[in-house]
Amino acid sequence: MRNIRLFRKELAMKYRWFFFALVGIILDFLTKQIAHTQLIPGISVPVLPFLDWNLLYNKGAAFSFLSDQGGWQRWFFTAVSFFASIAIAYWMVKTDRRDRLQLWGLTLLLSGAVGNFIDRLFLGKVIDFIHVSYGWFNWPVFNVADIFVSVGVVIILIASFFEGRQTKHLTQN
Repeated sequence: MRNIRLFRKELAMKYRWFFFALVGIILDFLTKQIAHTQLIPGISVPVLPFLDWNLLYNKGAAFSFLSDQGGWQRWFFTAVSFFASIAIAYWMVKTDRRDRLQLWGLTLLLSGAVGNFIDRLFLGKVIDFIHVSYGWFNWPVFNVADIFVSVGVVIILIASFFEGRQTKHLTQN
């Protein structure tokens, strides 16, 4: 009976992370819909001295990689993001619930992967609208899902560094 209670508690803790991922997916979706309906493609709207809203549709991968191909990349990147999302979800399930930093990173990564997957599946392209530039610095246009992916990867790397140090410390004692 005790094992069943522990299993239920463990499962409930995992659901929490998937709920957070769903919130991220919804946030990404809503921001893209606002950009899609309120902005004109290619017309920059200044927000701050270093930030503009600039609606672009990206048929490729990050930084418009392969966007000028004949259309095959839509299904290729859709499949990649689908299988990556499954792998990330599996990784989340297998991650110890005490590894919160790792789970936060995976949650953000899953939110971003699914957010861009949805765009590719239904639109054939990803909606990008955030443009950061200042003086000579000019970053490619991106979206909230891209932020989630980038921050998630950084958090996972930091978590793996600390996890490795913690494991090393435990084995030395």
